Amino acid sequence: MYKIDVQQGNVVTQEMVDQLRPGMTRSQVRYVLGTPLLTDTFHANRWDYVYTLQEGKGDYGRQTLMVIFEDDKLVAVRGDYRPGAAN
Repeated sequence: MYKIDVQQGNVVTQEMVDQLRPGMTRSQVRYVLGTPLLTDTFHANRWDYVYTLQEGKGDYGRQTLMVIFEDDKLVAVRGDYRPGAAN
């Protein structure tokens, strides 16, 4: 029986993360990364980007990226990607 691959969430690449700079506005971050998958009303200064891939053969992968703002400016990036990691 054939099972399809199921992709969900935001596709984020290292090249996209490398474009992030401290002090960027929320709209600039949204332009680079797209709309976040999760915005939490209890943590309004945090956006979460999550991508999952469930392959039909059973393998499962998950990548996460969290961007944190203070005074509507980017101050931190956490998760599976780091700005400048490809350099």
